[in-house]
Amino acid sequence: MGKPNWAELMRERMHGLAESLGNLLMEAFHYLALFAIGAITAWAAVMAFLGMLEKGHITVDDILLLFIYLELAAMVGIYFKTNHMPIRFMIYVAITALTRLMISDISHNHKPDMGVVMVSGAILLLAVAIFVVRYASSRFPAVQADGQRRKRNSADDAAEKDDTQSDD
Repeated sequence: MGKPNWAELMRERMHGLAESLGNLLMEAFHYLALFAIGAITAWAAVMAFLGMLEKGHITVDDILLLFIYLELAAMVGIYFKTNHMPIRFMIYVAITALTRLMISDISHNHKPDMGVVMVSGAILLLAVAIFVVRYASSRFPAVQADGQRRKRNSADDAAEKDDTQSDD
């Protein structure tokens, strides 16, 4: 065939420009959203802590709430550094929230009932989910479509090392 016509060249240039602009806008939104979520998490943790100090005493509920904020902040930090959502951190947050719910329910109602058994079962199910996720990530590491391992960075290496080591 002959040389490409001017319209085809313009179309390719415009497509490239639109793709670059789209990528720029998506990354800008991505970083803005991460900073907003991180700031809101930090603000909520500080406000919760100040409320605890104002009360004059701290309960186990309060401590577990601070752990939830800590896990959320860690999750945002890891996502910011690696662009990977650490699913295990979300499961840890869920376990901590359910534990907080169970402790709060028992301490306020002073009588365990079937709800405690159900919450305990949910915590056990989430613990099994963590085991499955850790096993799957160590046994079946992420690969790209062409079969090559994806480009590694130190955060990925640390996360995988954490997945393959026991928590002892």
